[in-house]
Amino acid sequence: MEFRATEVEGCFIVELEPFTDERGYFARAWCADELADAGVEDHIAQVNMSLSRQAGMIRGLHWRPDPHPEAKFVRCIAGRIFDVCVDVRPGSPTYLRWVGVELTPQNRWALAVPAGCAHAYQALEDDSEIIYTASAPFEPGVEIGARWNDPAFGITWPISEGVIVSEKDESWPDYASRSTE
Repeated sequence: MEFRATEVEGCFIVELEPFTDERGYFARAWCADELADAGVEDHIAQVNMSLSRQAGMIRGLHWRPDPHPEAKFVRCIAGRIFDVCVDVRPGSPTYLRWVGVELTPQNRWALAVPAGCAHAYQALEDDSEIIYTASAPFEPGVEIGARWNDPAFGITWPISEGVIVSEKDESWPDYASRSTE
């Protein structure tokens, strides 16, 4: 696996290093040793899948603050998504920076989202599907969030008109109005 650093400290684009022959290819999609060597969370507590039926749909921005942080490792297995990581760790040198990357089954990239960072994605095609690992199991009431268009972040979404967002994700307060978490 090849790890490319991003604008957010600890967030990496992870590229496969496939071995190819006449049959196709083989590549490690997950390797705890390589992830740990790169400083990426290598513990898996849960594996989740999510399907977004319509292009323009945004899921997130979500994160879990201390003492229940959660790292994610995200891959797109159908369609195309714009995957976003926002640094909401107040002591981080990249605080409030964000990175967005297009993940597709064709590029086979993953985004490693560090614990304490917000995560969201936008479906760029109908029926876009992701699979992602989480370093902590689901805990009701622990997750917090911010709106997809929160001015504190200034995320440039590929699809900005006709965005589809859940009522929950639309109702998060402005990030700037929160006390330091």
